[in-house]
Amino acid sequence: ELFRFARSYESSEALRSALTDEMIPAAKRQAIIEDLIGGKATATTTQLVSMVVGSGRGRDLPAIIDQLVLRASSAKNLEVAEVRSAVALSADQQTRLAAALANATGKQVNLKVVVDPSVLGGIVATVGDTVIDGSVRTRLDQLKARL
Repeated sequence: ELFRFARSYESSEALRSALTDEMIPAAKRQAIIEDLIGGKATATTTQLVSMVVGSGRGRDLPAIIDQLVLRASSAKNLEVAEVRSAVALSADQQTRLAAALANATGKQVNLKVVVDPSVLGGIVATVGDTVIDGSVRTRLDQLKARL
């Protein structure tokens, strides 16, 4: 829930503007959060995002959420894998990818899937400090270097 909200926040200039504008009272910014995710997300998620926005830290929201996800995963002995793909991955694709990454890392893996049109095809997965680049662009670059 937090990750999805952070990606929505990052992709919407209007939302970022509304949640970071100091001219808008904190109560109004918090009401925007309640309208957006209230009832669609858990109460904890809604309260957390509302607290961050209400305290004037809206600009820091994606970084705060990323750190919370990492800490929660670490506490559960999980790895967080950020996966960039040109198109959205189906639930089946995500399940198979998580299993493959878990096999490669030896740990349970939570996926954060980001649709990134700059990835021409394939995926780029980042697990901790390891980057697994299976994108078409990289494969073409490697082929060009060999020729």
